[in-house]
Amino acid sequence: MNGALSTDFDVIVVGTGPGGATVARDLARAGRRVLMLEWGPGGPVRGTFAQYARELLFPGRSLLVTPDLLGMVRGITTGGSSLFFYATAFPVPHDMLAAYGIDVRDEVREACRELPIGPLKDEMMTPMATRLMESAQRIGLDWQKLDKLMFQDRWSPGTPFGYHGDPRGVKWSARMYVDEALAHGAALVNHARVTRVLVEDGTATGVEYVTAGQRRTASAPVVVLAAGGIGSPVILRSSGVRDAGYDFFFDPLISVCGTVKDVRLRDDEIPMSAGVLMKDEGYVLTDMAFSPASHVIFTAHALHFRKLLAFRSTARIMVKVKDALSGHLTDGGGVRKKLLDADRAKLMHGYEAARRVLVEAGATDIYRTGYLAAHPGGTVKIGQLLDADLQTRAYRNLYVCDCSVIPEAWGLPPVLTIVGLGKRLARHLVANERLRSGTGERPVLQAVVS
Repeated sequence: MNGALSTDFDVIVVGTGPGGATVARDLARAGRRVLMLEWGPGGPVRGTFAQYARELLFPGRSLLVTPDLLGMVRGITTGGSSLFFYATAFPVPHDMLAAYGIDVRDEVREACRELPIGPLKDEMMTPMATRLMESAQRIGLDWQKLDKLMFQDRWSPGTPFGYHGDPRGVKWSARMYVDEALAHGAALVNHARVTRVLVEDGTATGVEYVTAGQRRTASAPVVVLAAGGIGSPVILRSSGVRDAGYDFFFDPLISVCGTVKDVRLRDDEIPMSAGVLMKDEGYVLTDMAFSPASHVIFTAHALHFRKLLAFRSTARIMVKVKDALSGHLTDGGGVRKKLLDADRAKLMHGYEAARRVLVEAGATDIYRTGYLAAHPGGTVKIGQLLDADLQTRAYRNLYVCDCSVIPEAWGLPPVLTIVGLGKRLARHLVANERLRSGTGERPVLQAVVS
C-alpha cells in the first residue's frame, strides 16, 4: 500500500459540475460522508484567459473536435463547465421527464429558492442588449429577458462578466456548492482521473483513479458518476457498460454578427441577457456578448480579419439548435458526430432570423462564425441505461447525474434541470438504508500499487 487514507466514506461522487456538486452538497448537509473526485484542478478562480484556456480550451482534453471540425468545449476543473458558462437558467422540461417516471418539481422549487435565479435588473441591461431586444420585438419576436444565475446585489456598473471564471462571485457556479459540501465535511481530491468503476457481484464498490501518475482505488457502498456528457459514458464503457455513448446531442450553435456604429459594447456586457425560444423551429436566439479575447478568436476563425479590431461595435446574436440524436463516442472520449442536414437547416433558419434582428438594429456587414457545440448529453439515457432513480441497469448502487442522463434532444442550457435531478438523487440516497449515518459496514479509501 502507498498513500493510504484513513477516512471512511458513504458515497463517492465523480465530477464536480452542477450534478455532482449538488449531490455532494446535499448529502454532506444531511450528514453523509462524501468523497469528491475531480479530474481537473481546484485553487482560486482568477478569471484570467490563461486559466480559461487551460481548463476549457486544452486540445484533446477539454476542447474536442468532431469530423466536421466543429469544436466542442467542456470545463475540466472544480465546478466543471459552470465556471465558464453564461449563467442562464432555462425552464425544466417537466413533461418530458414525467414520461420517464421522474418528477423534480419540488426539487426545482427548492433550487429556485436557494439559487440566485431571476431576470436582470433594468440597470444591468446594456444599450447593446436593449437595442437587440427592442429590434427583435419590433419584427414580432417574443424576445424577453432571460433568467440568470447571478447574485445581482453583488453587481455594480462596470463589473465585468466572468467569461473566464468570476473571482467576484457575481455569477453562480457549481464550485459554490462544492465549497458548501467541503464546509459540511466532504472531502475533495483534485487531479484524480477516474478510469473505471469497481464492481463485485453486480454491485458497485468503488472506483479506480489515476493521480500524480499513480493508480489508486477508493471504496464506498455507493458511486455517483457526474463526469459530464463525455466523461461519464467513457468511464462506464471501461467498466463494462458498452452501450454508453451512442446517439447523443451536443446543441450546435453559431453566432451572427454585425457592425452597429451608434452603440458601443461596454465592459459590463452580460451575455444572454434576453432572447427567444423558437420552440416549433427548434432553436433559441439570444444576444451574445464575448470577451475581447474570444472576439479575436472567433472572428479570426470566421476569416473576417478586418473585423478583429471592431470589438466595441460588434453586435452578436447566438443561434443554438436542438440537434437530432446521432453519433457515438470513442472509448477514449473522441466525438464522432456530424451535423445532419436537418440540423444545418435549423441553423440557417436561425441565421436568417438573427440577421433580420440585426438589420432592424441598424447593423451592417453581417456575417456568421463557425459551428461550435455546447453541453453534450444523452449519452447515458434515463429509460435506456438508467432507471427512474438514475441507477444503472447494469450495476446496483451505481448512479449517474449529469447532462448524459437527459433522454431526448435538448437545445437549451441544462443547469437548472441537472441541479433538480441532483437534489432528487440526493434525497433518494439519504433515504437508502445503507447511507444512514452510523449503520452498515464503513468502507475505507485506499491506494493500490500500480
